Amino acid sequence: MKKFLWITGLTTIAILGIFLWWKFYFVFGEGVKAGSLNYFARKGVIFKTYEGRMVQEGFQSPTSGALQSNEFRFSVTDPEVAQILERNSGKHLELRYQEYNGILPWRGTSEFIVTEVINASPSGEGNSLLPYDK
Repeated sequence: MKKFLWITGLTTIAILGIFLWWKFYFVFGEGVKAGSLNYFARKGVIFKTYEGRMVQEGFQSPTSGALQSNEFRFSVTDPEVAQILERNSGKHLELRYQEYNGILPWRGTSEFIVTEVINASPSGEGNSLLPYDK
């Protein structure tokens, strides 16, 4: 009976560990989003995190017949990336992000974590970097 309880206990711990890793640490998706940085702040009661909103071009419609701006809400864990974002408010940005299956309070309030600022240019001017060196 003791052997059965040990095996059951270890199996339960392993399944719980795999679930927690998948829910909070597995990177579900990675990508790049572009738009104008609308809001960026450091806030929180216990865990101070960097939170931001970026307005993307175009519109999305959660219900038929309604229009609302396409907004990307994100968190930032790297202080260097946060400083770049603070200095580029209102500019057109291209951000590389990672998407997780769940949120952790010390990582932010969003499932999307921005890891890099690829490009920043004044709003409406397009890319400040040329795609090819000639």
